[in-house]
Amino acid sequence: MEKNRRGIQSIEVGGTLLQTLVRRGVPMMLKDLAGEAGMPAAKAHPYLVSFGKLGLIEQDNMTGLYKLGPFALQMGLTALNELDTVKVACDQATVLSLEIQQNVALSVWGNHGPTVVRIQECNRIVHVNMRTGSVMSLLDSATGKVFAAFLPSRQTEDMLIQELGAQADNPEYMAQLREVLDDVRRRGMARAVGYPVPGIHALSVPVFDSSGQLALVMTTLGPAATFDCSWDGVLAIRLRDCAAEVSRLIGYTG
Repeated sequence: MEKNRRGIQSIEVGGTLLQTLVRRGVPMMLKDLAGEAGMPAAKAHPYLVSFGKLGLIEQDNMTGLYKLGPFALQMGLTALNELDTVKVACDQATVLSLEIQQNVALSVWGNHGPTVVRIQECNRIVHVNMRTGSVMSLLDSATGKVFAAFLPSRQTEDMLIQELGAQADNPEYMAQLREVLDDVRRRGMARAVGYPVPGIHALSVPVFDSSGQLALVMTTLGPAATFDCSWDGVLAIRLRDCAAEVSRLIGYTG
């Protein structure tokens, strides 16, 4: 129904100039901006003048380059402030869980560490030991390892020391831990294979916000018999794609 509604063509045409500036992310000369938007410079110029009056675009007096203006920035910030990151992720996780036929959990960093805030269940019975409100181990869960790898160390330090116990003074163990977390960062993913819950596998990936910070962690998990935990398997690929889409929707451009 929405696609059939009549719009104002001139606004849609002019909007391609704004879309081009957003997509390129750098100031542009008129001829380059117009060319990439698919119109002659003479046609683009009046749109840019009007957008300039609204504060959507501004032109540098010295270089002549066009860039997004202050009102465009205000619009973007307002849109970001209105975003409910968990809801956005939940909508995508619902689709993912039905596609891959595995449960998908969303976790955020809470007062006690990695905390499960949503579990999207697929349409088959999957028995796993994870509930909304569960606090996951930083070191013994795929979810926790993603938080440990991507959060600033000052946020995880206290919990990490508590979990490590005497091992915190073991240089060899700490070196191994650093290698594990480096591997998580390199792969952009952590996994748990039959541990800490026997017979249950899990894959976890980060979701980043507009400032490039870790917003939440998406985890899919299920019984080993029906769960492909390979790094390049279908589950891993679909989970990565889903997290990337959530990150994009909440403003991440990295």
